[in-house]
Amino acid sequence: MRHLLDTNSLSRSDALEVLDVAEDMADTQQREIKKLPTLRGKTVVNLFFEDSTRTRISFEAAAKRLSADVINFSAKGSSVSKGESLQDTAQTLQAMGADAVVIRHGASGAPRTLATSGWITAGVVNAGDGTHEHPTQALLDAFTIRKRRYGADSRGRDLGGLSVTIVGDILHSRVARSNVWLLHALGAEITLVAPPTLVPQDVSTWPVRVMFDLDDAIAAEPDALMVLRIQLERMNGAYFPTEREYSRRWGLDARRLGSLGPDSMVMHPGPMNRGLEISAEAADSPRSTVLDQVTNGVSVRMAVLYLLLAGERDGRHANEEREHAR
Repeated sequence: MRHLLDTNSLSRSDALEVLDVAEDMADTQQREIKKLPTLRGKTVVNLFFEDSTRTRISFEAAAKRLSADVINFSAKGSSVSKGESLQDTAQTLQAMGADAVVIRHGASGAPRTLATSGWITAGVVNAGDGTHEHPTQALLDAFTIRKRRYGADSRGRDLGGLSVTIVGDILHSRVARSNVWLLHALGAEITLVAPPTLVPQDVSTWPVRVMFDLDDAIAAEPDALMVLRIQLERMNGAYFPTEREYSRRWGLDARRLGSLGPDSMVMHPGPMNRGLEISAEAADSPRSTVLDQVTNGVSVRMAVLYLLLAGERDGRHANEEREHAR
């Protein structure tokens, strides 16, 4: 793997390889000593042009547990605020010897520009770009679904036969887009639920079913119900009458939680707007995978960095490293 820019271009076999390597990484995190020597001498740069807590810390933890050196770059307080371009920033990182760049950017397509421009030779990981994609979030979501459903027997398994309902602000959600393409590649059936104003115009080309009533979707007893954050910071129009109205019609409250099938899990990529798209009862219930998603995010991002950087070594050495991880 040279870069990870989206899930739309990930094949089923590629996705399964990431998930299976993440299983190996998760096993190492149960040990007393969690660090592996795999990426010793490598430098990973977290290049964040947007605010983030979970994703940045997760990538930092993943890189450090693989013994890589980590440089955290925040646009605030940097030369970017003085007008420095992405090209100049990238070339500075190249001069510093970055081996991988994890980039979050407000402009859709910025990671692809960085990866294909020739400005750097480092591998590029998209940590969220505009309203386009967030591939590692989708991978950790798929990992969480597989782990919760199949437990220790999950290695090598796809999500064929499972149903996933995604509810909320589909229009502005890069998490929804990445999940649609990845979950479809893994064989899951996907249903989107949202107000008509928060459904993208091109959704007819997506491999999904679209519904507008959350109660009807819950009645179908999905295996996983993924609740998206209402992204008020990206909204510049009246997409729904009031927050109270949204919560009443599309929020996962205690009543709807009780209507879910006995084996349905509740997911949320975070951060959560408690009382808006999800109630405290739902967020903190035994069905909730929210904290599992955070834990699994480190293992999945370890797998991505491993495949990105350890793959540069000869095959024999890489296989030895993977056996060591196991």
